[in-house]
Amino acid sequence: MENTGYQIPHIRSAAARICLFLLVFVSSCAKKETAQPVEYTGPLREAQDVDVLYAEKDRIKVKMKAKRVLEYKNGDQEFPDGLYLEFYSEAGVLTSTLRANHAFFFKEENKWKGRGNVEARNIEKQQQLNTEELYWLPATKKIFTEKFVTIKLENEVLYGTGLDAMQDLSTYTIKEPQGTIEVKD
Repeated sequence: MENTGYQIPHIRSAAARICLFLLVFVSSCAKKETAQPVEYTGPLREAQDVDVLYAEKDRIKVKMKAKRVLEYKNGDQEFPDGLYLEFYSEAGVLTSTLRANHAFFFKEENKWKGRGNVEARNIEKQQQLNTEELYWLPATKKIFTEKFVTIKLENEVLYGTGLDAMQDLSTYTIKEPQGTIEVKD
C-alpha cells in the first residue's frame, strides 16, 4: 500500500499536465480572426524641385514649377507646397502666370485646382486676379471659381463672388459683382 500511496500524487500531477496540455491545444486550435489588410491610399511617388515644360510645335506653351509633387495610384497629383505656372503665346511671349499655395491635378477630369492664396496675372494688360480657390481647365484654357475674387486693373479694383474667365484674363465675367464700378461713356 505504501507503493500505491506514492503513485496517487504522481497520477494527479500527470492528470494536471494532461489537462494543461489539452487546454493549450484546444485554445491554439480555436478560430482566430485575421485582420483585413488596409489598402494604402497615400502617394506612390514623390518628386522634389520639379520644373516641367509643355511645348507644341517646338514652342513652349506652359512652364510649371513646384517644390514638391505627390502622385497617386489613379494618376492624380498634389502640390502641397504650391505651384507656379507661366503661359506663353504662339510667338513664345509670356502672357500670363498662375500661382497657388496648394494645388491638385485631377487626371480623369483633366482639371487643376489651386487653393490658398491664388493669383492669376495678365502680363500685357497688367491685370491681377486674387482668390482663395481657382479651377483651371487646360483643354478649354478657362479658369473659374465660386469664391470671392478681386481683380486689380490699371486704374481700378473689381470685387465679386464667382468668376468665369480665359486663363490669361483676356475676358472674364464676375458672377456677383460688388462695389462701385466706373463706367466710361
